[in-house]
Amino acid sequence: MTDELKTDEPTAVPAVSVVGPDEGEVIVLGSTRMRVLEDGSNTGHRIGIAESVLAPHTPGPPQHRHARHDEGFYIVCGTVRFTVADQEYDATAGTLVMVPPGAPHTFANRTDRPAVMLSTFTPDLYVQYFRDLRDMSADGRPLTPRASFQVMSRYATEPAADGG
Repeated sequence: MTDELKTDEPTAVPAVSVVGPDEGEVIVLGSTRMRVLEDGSNTGHRIGIAESVLAPHTPGPPQHRHARHDEGFYIVCGTVRFTVADQEYDATAGTLVMVPPGAPHTFANRTDRPAVMLSTFTPDLYVQYFRDLRDMSADGRPLTPRASFQVMSRYATEPAADGG
């Protein structure tokens, strides 16, 4: 016979986060409109999720690598060009691109149509990077590659030397 723990106390159900289509924190960086769907505060900082709309001909960030987080990109619509080291991939709707720590990468929308992608950051570390860039831009400072790399360095991210 086994001893069973019996209690009359109800089991607590973890809170569920629901973000509707017109909800979430909006961050505009140049020609990219990002909507933060999960900043990590509901997941114990295990994951952050954002939806990004890249206007036509959006150049994207300088090529970089993350030391402490995986980054995933799911293309919802349009085409996004990913450059990983010196290889290029045109990711169309339905494509998932997973970038592990250490992989040099960047992305851009080189087409005449908007592109929408869902991004994951595991752990959520990088969500604050976008907030910092927004705040820097709001203060009137230009979003140059050098300024971007200074902010990136706060989040275990560095430039990818010579594209690789």
